[in-house]
Amino acid sequence: MKAIIAEKPSVAREIAQIFNANNKRDGHFEGNGYCVTWALGHLVSLGMPEDYGIRGFDKASLPIFPNNFILTPRKTKQTKPKNYKPDPSALKQLKIINNVFGQCTSIIVATDAGREGELIFRYIYDYLQCKKPFERLWISSLTEKAIQEGFKNLRPGSDFDGLYEAAKARSEADWLVGINATQALSIAANNDVYSLGRVQTPTLALICKRFQENKGFKQKKYWQIQLQHRKDYLNFTSLSNQQWEDKKQAEQILKAIEREGRATVEEVSINTIKEQSPLLFDLTELQKEANRKLGLSADEVLQTAQSLYEKKFITYPRTGSKYIPEDLWSEIPELVRILNQSDLFKPAIATLKFGNFNKRIVNDLKVTDHHGLLPTTKIPSALTASEKAIYYMIVYRLLESLSEHCSKQNTHITIKVHHYEFSITGSKILHKGWRGIKGLLSDEKNPIQDSNRNNNINYSNNNETQEPQLIELPEFKKVDELKISSTELQEKLTSPPKLYTEADLLSAMENAGRQIEDKEQQKALANIGIGTPATRASIIETLITRNYITRKSKTLIPTHKGQKVYDLIKDQKIANVLMTAEWEMALHQIENKELDSNQFVSDIKNYTGEITQELLSLNISQESISELKCPKCQQRTLTIKEKIVKCPDDRCQWILFRMICGVQLSIDHITSLITTGKTPLIKNMKSKNGKKFDAFIILKDDYTTSFEFS
Repeated sequence: MKAIIAEKPSVAREIAQIFNANNKRDGHFEGNGYCVTWALGHLVSLGMPEDYGIRGFDKASLPIFPNNFILTPRKTKQTKPKNYKPDPSALKQLKIINNVFGQCTSIIVATDAGREGELIFRYIYDYLQCKKPFERLWISSLTEKAIQEGFKNLRPGSDFDGLYEAAKARSEADWLVGINATQALSIAANNDVYSLGRVQTPTLALICKRFQENKGFKQKKYWQIQLQHRKDYLNFTSLSNQQWEDKKQAEQILKAIEREGRATVEEVSINTIKEQSPLLFDLTELQKEANRKLGLSADEVLQTAQSLYEKKFITYPRTGSKYIPEDLWSEIPELVRILNQSDLFKPAIATLKFGNFNKRIVNDLKVTDHHGLLPTTKIPSALTASEKAIYYMIVYRLLESLSEHCSKQNTHITIKVHHYEFSITGSKILHKGWRGIKGLLSDEKNPIQDSNRNNNINYSNNNETQEPQLIELPEFKKVDELKISSTELQEKLTSPPKLYTEADLLSAMENAGRQIEDKEQQKALANIGIGTPATRASIIETLITRNYITRKSKTLIPTHKGQKVYDLIKDQKIANVLMTAEWEMALHQIENKELDSNQFVSDIKNYTGEITQELLSLNISQESISELKCPKCQQRTLTIKEKIVKCPDDRCQWILFRMICGVQLSIDHITSLITTGKTPLIKNMKSKNGKKFDAFIILKDDYTTSFEFS
């Protein structure tokens, strides 16, 4: 009998049906010579410090470097007493898997085909001390055809040793950095608990740095002159190339221009450009696009895409590639014909030239573990609103990628009044190409501005930085004279660096290597980011869960707690985004067997030792407000910590918890509550059933707190 282990029960059920292993047992299926079981995510993980006999932390005990990492069943956090104990569901399923492996001659690994999927199986295999031979199922779709093809082409388990070594090294590195850095900062902060991590902390640094730049930006007024013209029955405008900070000077120039009444054409530039069709989505690009267009978080996109994958409607979502291999190209025409059965896609597919599809997405060298996102030949019948939106995005992106390029004619005219230059810009579509698929003939976002924003340039509303609008212009030639029909002095403001949306943050994480000044290093790290496509969403969610950042409208902003952590670590190595990107490159090298994982872990230990000493050396004083006396005893000055405000007098014991219904009370909230008995209106608190509400927090006569609703 052969054992098959999947990552989730739903996938195991699909595989069991294909192999007619239909006898349902507790935790597995049996039949036809197969025994199909499943993991429940990470059933086994690296042990906690107490598993190594470490119960308390002080400066002398750090850093902690286990001689050999211990694998333990997944644990759950207990509140009383505060510790971790094995998850009963994990223990039960591990026992079932052990029995299944014991009955079988060999194992087929069918966990998700990626770094984490490999780690899930190998940690179970090692923890159970199993020695049975195993093969690997490596597929990019859960359709019956893909699974059957995958089982016909099983690969030796040893082919993925590099993938496992990279996953294991990542796991150990995160343990070393996370445990030691967290404990070191907590000790330095007088036992206030702060969580740090190898990837989450540099990501927090990105958000906080941008937030501080945005808030510290000093806006300035400036003025530009806009002119109205008419030629060949067409109305259009021109905008001054120059900006004036002195309004009176701009007004004087405006009067001189009005007196002149005419402008002369100085330069005519007409360029025909070809916009290549877009490539397929990888996970990060899908998350960015869905965040911009639909307002979905990165985690919502990942969960939705995973659901579509498990329902067999799309291929494996956790991909970092936008290409497909040559051998998959022959299946694309049939896929398009099947999609053409849907009335929704027929108009778009009608614009494609069958037999002459654009092959830009085909590149064997740029396909990583999985190819770019594709719909499968299974057409959905019933989807949720978010599933439908994500599915349509993936289908339309495929159709766009198969289309011809789009041709545009961009016109830029420079005119002059006296010695002041003005610009006229316009663009027209010569051939719609891929832009005809959805009828979107211009980008909703300005790519040039977006690039500037990500590089912290203090851009303005200058028309020169904007993509030419789709405006039909008359013909121009040098020395033509244009009548000025009206003028306008426009008051504008310089703009600060834009706060990160999730789409912007994903781009910053994905392109962290491009920030390196050294050209050789930049070239080596150009396509290396921090985190992976599969983990970036969880990193953002972790920062939110730990109350380091919050979502406000479409932007991500740091909380008081997040800013405090950033202020403590912003000059430390643990906040270094580029170093984290270098670690990611090292993990890729381990996966490709170009670097020894032991060397990587050794380097991480050296790095951990350095950051631990840096953090322990921080001198962090407890936060207090001298003018605020305890409201109960009226004797002692209140002490403010991250989670509580308390009276230091043990006899008084007055205490206020700062986290109330998902919102952390700020210093202003606390000051108002103590001095007036009432906070300002606090918005977006969350009740136990998940509903948001706004309320004041009041201090009652018995010195406890309560809500007051407006």
